[in-house]
Amino acid sequence: MATSSHCLLWFFFSLFFGHGFVPLEASHQVYIHLQNQSPSSLKTHQPYRTGYHFQPRKNWMNDPNGPMIYKGLYHFFYQYNPRGAVWGNIVWAHSTSTDLVNWTPHKYAISPSQPADINGCWSGSATILPNGKPVILYTGIDPQNKQVQNMAVPKNLSDPFLLEWTKLPQNPLMEPTTSNSINASSFRDPTTAWQGTDGRWRVIIGSKIKRKGLAILYRSKDFVRWTKAQHPLHSGKNTGMWECPDFFPVSINSSTGVDTSSIGKTLKYVLKLSLDDTKHDYYTIGSYNRVKDTYVPDKGSVDNDSGLRYDYGKFYASKTFFDNAKNRRILWGWINESSSVEHDIEKGWSGVQAIPRNVWLDKSGKQLLQWPIAEIEKQRIKPGHLSSRELKGGSKVEVGGITASQADVEISFKISDFEKAEVFDESWSNPQLLCSQKGASVKGGLGPFGLMVLASKGMEEYTAVFFRIFKRQTKYVVLMCSDQSRSSLDNDNDKTTYGAFLNVDPVHEKLSLRSLIDHSIVESFGGGGKVCITARVYPTLAIDGEAHLYAFNKGTGSVGMTTLRAWSMKKAKIN
Repeated sequence: MATSSHCLLWFFFSLFFGHGFVPLEASHQVYIHLQNQSPSSLKTHQPYRTGYHFQPRKNWMNDPNGPMIYKGLYHFFYQYNPRGAVWGNIVWAHSTSTDLVNWTPHKYAISPSQPADINGCWSGSATILPNGKPVILYTGIDPQNKQVQNMAVPKNLSDPFLLEWTKLPQNPLMEPTTSNSINASSFRDPTTAWQGTDGRWRVIIGSKIKRKGLAILYRSKDFVRWTKAQHPLHSGKNTGMWECPDFFPVSINSSTGVDTSSIGKTLKYVLKLSLDDTKHDYYTIGSYNRVKDTYVPDKGSVDNDSGLRYDYGKFYASKTFFDNAKNRRILWGWINESSSVEHDIEKGWSGVQAIPRNVWLDKSGKQLLQWPIAEIEKQRIKPGHLSSRELKGGSKVEVGGITASQADVEISFKISDFEKAEVFDESWSNPQLLCSQKGASVKGGLGPFGLMVLASKGMEEYTAVFFRIFKRQTKYVVLMCSDQSRSSLDNDNDKTTYGAFLNVDPVHEKLSLRSLIDHSIVESFGGGGKVCITARVYPTLAIDGEAHLYAFNKGTGSVGMTTLRAWSMKKAKIN
């Protein structure tokens, strides 16, 4: 671990709280030949660029970094390659917003300039100190390609845009050494820090030992000199590398968010891990022992990749922050492409961010709920709807009057006759496999029923988001699927079908579905946000004004459609 003298430490604090450091010098290394593209090389026709999701004008983007709110402005940092549409040359790009929907880009916040990050400025997090001052901890790649942890602070704290950042001269603050047994190639992505009752700060960093995933814990009294704890906050067997960990409290009895350092008996804790092996974000809910500095998942909270996930589709490297202006916890997540690298280079960009989601603890205490932030509803225009009706088996009804390639749709169903429900086979333990076997074209009893989005006029292409209901002894099982198998006539794309079991009782509750459709993205929320599935699709026919939207039922049993509301969505101002 990097150490510094007491004199240097006070020098840092006097500068941070006073005049600041020497400004960063932006520099970076070009890693491979594919990463030089000029704006003129971008394709003129861009049917897959999104209208209201966050994405830069060109090039590669991946992990969200250090989102926060400062002086009334939302700040979003993200991993970015300024020289091409493939990964490499990573810097921290930076945009600000007043509403989390419309964004203004700024110059890069952090670029390689010190020995501690000369080979890359990788993911990290922001922490707001008690005096309101922001600090960024991030992973740097040093000249030996070791992963080390660094710190940057704003140069001018009176600037709400935080346009200039300076790095601590003592960087790195945390690093692998022969004495601490840390894997130098698997030590990255520091979390937002939290403060204990003893006044010390804590932060966790993702790592692994062989196949054992680790959330390595560090402590500090001053946020500069960090000491590795003897034990990790948590670990998991046979899970592989834990990337982009996130650790935060949630209220037991309220949907209101709480600060990361909050303390109280009415809190549970969430540990989210991004698994490098599977590229899935899974989480557990549990308890945090503040004396022992250990996290223990609740009984029944599955602590591996088969457990709860934020999203059962394309969604990775997620990061939350506490929005103290509206007392909510906001979740960001990276949606990567399903197209080939060659297609990404041709179109000149790769990677999109999911719509920010409000997250809170379900009343059951066993899972989180997620819902698009309310601000996105201000993009709604040109409403369309279908009146309540019975959807008989084999029927579909078009939703007209909207731009179906850039829309927001809410639909709900009520089941009154369960006699047609198929019997659930206990061997059906993998919902994604079950959705692949029983896709939208496979007729069932109760289902498939739901939405066909980004559909071509002749139905050669469509993405189906739907439910199936099965009978399991005296209860019913609800399966939610997003079927991309017929999403495009271009077979060079990954058209994997996704699915999850939805914990809703269809006897006593309506089945609700909301889908945010944005040219090449379909973000779907089932059961009020109990299950979320995001898909990337690249239709060749159902693009722009040629896309159609349908409510459908391909089961033999009828279902009641109680609500269908849809809106065209305004294009957000992003770049």
